[in-house]
Amino acid sequence: MAKVLMKGNEVVGAAAIAAGCRYFFGYPITPQSEVPEYMSRELPKVGGVFVQAESEVAAINMVYGASGSGARVMTSSSSPGIALKQEGISYCAGAELPCVIVDMMRGGPGLGDIQAAQGDYFMSTRGGGNGDYRLLVLAPSDVQELADLVMEGFDLADEYRTPVVILGDGMIGQMMEPVEFTHPMRTDLPVKEWATTGSKGKRQNNVINSLYLQPEELEEHNVKLQAKFARMRENEKKVETYNIEDADLVISAYGTTARIVKTAITKLEKEGYKIGLIRPISLYPFPNEPYEKINPECKGVLTVEMSAGQMIDDVKISLNGSLPTYFYGRTGGMVPEPDEIVNKVKEILGGGK
Repeated sequence: MAKVLMKGNEVVGAAAIAAGCRYFFGYPITPQSEVPEYMSRELPKVGGVFVQAESEVAAINMVYGASGSGARVMTSSSSPGIALKQEGISYCAGAELPCVIVDMMRGGPGLGDIQAAQGDYFMSTRGGGNGDYRLLVLAPSDVQELADLVMEGFDLADEYRTPVVILGDGMIGQMMEPVEFTHPMRTDLPVKEWATTGSKGKRQNNVINSLYLQPEELEEHNVKLQAKFARMRENEKKVETYNIEDADLVISAYGTTARIVKTAITKLEKEGYKIGLIRPISLYPFPNEPYEKINPECKGVLTVEMSAGQMIDDVKISLNGSLPTYFYGRTGGMVPEPDEIVNKVKEILGGGK
């Protein structure tokens, strides 16, 4: 299939439909409103159902119901809307219901603004609702990767029976780039023996629930969930690295911020600096191993984020005190310029190459 020029938010919808998603429940909020707009137009063409819910709270509970019936289902929103969905997301995690949740982050806290930001890292990777749970969290940095990760997200959701978060931001949602859908339309979806499809007296009834009133029973359920999260940590780490074994300084960034960092690295290399990059693609599970392979003579790791500093906690955990850590961030929807990062690197290295 030839590449087509598409806006990131529309790519989310196209990739979801190609992955076999036939149900979408959401509510408009900038900067992701083109996702429900696209789904409202395109889902009925393939026999799917689009519902603009009365609220974000209603939308995530509709997701719960559709997923429980075995359907591939998606919702999308931006930061304040995702915050409203947290109770329902916890219910989905507790009931082991697969779904894809797209968050095109904007500035905060509170209603904030409509510009790109990365302030939802904690909410996404630490489990924003109640209880002990984790979600698979994937962070694309360009529109092609956005398409690929949305499609993969549905497969991972089914494999682990878990919600999967696609963590983007207002930039990737609004930008237009060439994209190619390399995978055919999914028709061979997995059979879900656990789904509540009606037994018709031919099998034992399936029950989907996150309520366990007996502490022993709830603890047993939590032990099972933790074992699943351990499998996720073992098998689903994704990362891009560059020149970390020979770097004077390594920069760590994710999503669209990593694109800006790459431009800064190119500028620095032209001046003779040796700069590495670690770009986590899976934010949970976080890819710890590359941080252990950094040049031991390196001056440290600079984390760059469009936040006041959230991923840097995982960077520090991964380094375990082996190297100094530094941070550069912009907040409130402000996007760092490559030259700002260049200047920060030179400040850390003291002008030395």
